Amino acid sequence: QLQVAESGGGSVQSGGSLRLSCAASGVTADNLAIGWFRQAPGKAREAVGCIEFSDDSTYIVPSMKGRFTISRDNAKNTVNLQMNDLKTEDTAVYYCAADTALLGGGSYYCVANENLYKSWGKGTQVTVSS
Repeated sequence: QLQVAESGGGSVQSGGSLRLSCAASGVTADNLAIGWFRQAPGKAREAVGCIEFSDDSTYIVPSMKGRFTISRDNAKNTVNLQMNDLKTEDTAVYYCAADTALLGGGSYYCVANENLYKSWGKGTQVTVSS
């Protein structure tokens, strides 16, 4: 059974950086996709981005592009979310989730839509103070 677990959350001042990790275990494959999502207090969960394992292609939602990047450590089956220039509005619980990547036009790709992911981590808190 595919499982994922986040780590790396914490507290940082505005303008700082944090790197979150998502470790995948159980059944993994080259056509796996991992998505990152976050939920701020009193708000709905929102997408951050995703990565699919066949060629490590990534997607970051436009509002976070330029500050957030997603990468994979193949040896450790771990996906990292690097967050730079953090703002107070980035304060949230961050989740990673995994599922089979989508196939279209002969290539795998990921979509940052929470409804497409079945295996979820418990989340890690990120707090950004001014």
